Amino acid sequence: MMAFDGVEGLLQIETDPPDLIICDVMMPRMDGLELCNKVRGDTATDAIPFIFLTARTEKLETLEGFQMGADDYIAKPFNPRELLARIKAVLRRSQVSVFEGKKEDINAVGIHMNTSRREVRIDDNLVELTTMEFDILRTLLSRAGRVVTRDLLMEELRGQEWDVYDRSIDVHISHLRKKIGDDSKRPTKIKTIRGVGYLVPN
Repeated sequence: MMAFDGVEGLLQIETDPPDLIICDVMMPRMDGLELCNKVRGDTATDAIPFIFLTARTEKLETLEGFQMGADDYIAKPFNPRELLARIKAVLRRSQVSVFEGKKEDINAVGIHMNTSRREVRIDDNLVELTTMEFDILRTLLSRAGRVVTRDLLMEELRGQEWDVYDRSIDVHISHLRKKIGDDSKRPTKIKTIRGVGYLVPN
């Protein structure tokens, strides 16, 4: 499906939720950031993978997109092959098949994750996560007791080397901590290892 502005796009998404949303930041009637915020605020559409297309290259605006819950972004102009690769990577992460042959249930620090159902529960309460948040948490939980570097997270989740100034992982971690009830000032479930990455204790 295709829409020519944000309002029409939101209506189509709510009527017939797609497998993936590719959205320009600059759109009439409702911009991409507002659209993403509304999609992420609805439990029926919250987990749909979301990729931004943007001509804006400033880090602040890129981070704003991630704060709204975007899974990835690509700056214009871009090579269609790069966009296709990003689409495949995001869809691969969102599909159950990525966990075939891997441990289905992961438990650590009071968090229970079922990878085949892509469910996360704390005290039997379901925690709603975006695709990117789920995959970050899966990576951290599956390596509980070991430090996971930002390099590893970016390579596994976005399939590419990352800019040392790219703070998108930190934004997702911040969202994750809020959703799993971790204290951002003194986290006990997802600890920050300064200058290296993150650690989920055993």
